[in-house]
Amino acid sequence: MTGGITSPGAGWRQADRGPATQRTGKKRRRGGGRGRGEVAMVDDVEFTSYYGRQIVKTPVWKSPDVPLYLFLGGAAGSSSILAALADLTDRPTLTKVGRYTAGAGGLLSVVALIHDLGRPERFLHMLRVLKPTSPLSVGTYILSPFSAAAAATAGVELLGWFPRLKRFGGVVSAIFGGPLATYTGVLLANTAVPSWHVAHTQLPFVFGGSAMAAGGGISMVFVPVDEAGPARTMAIAGAAIELAAMHKVENDHGILSEPFHEGRPGRLMRAAKTATATGAGLAAIAGRTRLGAIASGTLLAAGSLLTRFGVFEAGIASTKDPKYVVVPQRERLAARQNEHAATTTS
Repeated sequence: MTGGITSPGAGWRQADRGPATQRTGKKRRRGGGRGRGEVAMVDDVEFTSYYGRQIVKTPVWKSPDVPLYLFLGGAAGSSSILAALADLTDRPTLTKVGRYTAGAGGLLSVVALIHDLGRPERFLHMLRVLKPTSPLSVGTYILSPFSAAAAATAGVELLGWFPRLKRFGGVVSAIFGGPLATYTGVLLANTAVPSWHVAHTQLPFVFGGSAMAAGGGISMVFVPVDEAGPARTMAIAGAAIELAAMHKVENDHGILSEPFHEGRPGRLMRAAKTATATGAGLAAIAGRTRLGAIASGTLLAAGSLLTRFGVFEAGIASTKDPKYVVVPQRERLAARQNEHAATTTS
């Protein structure tokens, strides 16, 4: 009658270990015993969860829809700012390229978002209520006026109509361009995804710098070098901001920085850093030549795109291993206990 029956004590010992750990089944030899051999001991522990379920659910956001949305929105936002500045400083080709990039990027980002949502009406439902405490809700009210203004400006620019309307639409899209380029970093960090949430102070700078590198790089490819000075400056500055902020994301958060170095996310991030750093260096050295501008601009845009995919994949990976939830929780608990003990003894 002993088969399949466990003692109550065994059940309580299993419960005491909590939902995130379980025994590995290893044994240890007891020293000094009289021929007893090996006995089962609670030894090594591995992180898992009840029934193999994740502690934090993986976001339902899909790839490549969401990474493309992040990239296109960032490139469009920075390009709208660049176009408005070029319009004020009488750079017609840079103005046109910036407006076309902003209009196309704004529309394509909406398409990517709607495709991820599954049905177009879901996007419209997001416009029914403005919730200031929700980055997703606020972001919808940034994307909608931006994409409308940028697309209209690009349209009249293409047709050559209403010069005053072009300038007005360009200013409106530029006003929303900065928030569009950075809010997605806030959006990711506002989730419970461990490796996104812990980097909440750096991700907006990563995405903002990446957007500047992309917008400036795209303009460098299509604009003559004698007009592309502002685009080159924006691209190099954005690449520097992106690399500096991303370095902190990858190294300042202990175990939660690990997903940015391993597997597919790690490969994407290494490729992104290589493309961005090489593109920025080439832009500084040879960006005033046509061939150098095309090569460096292409590398900077590619690096920005790879950064968005790498950050997205790293966050998804961090939801699938319970250690990225349990270990930081235990570290925070130990820190609070030590702080309390130091306060009570002082």
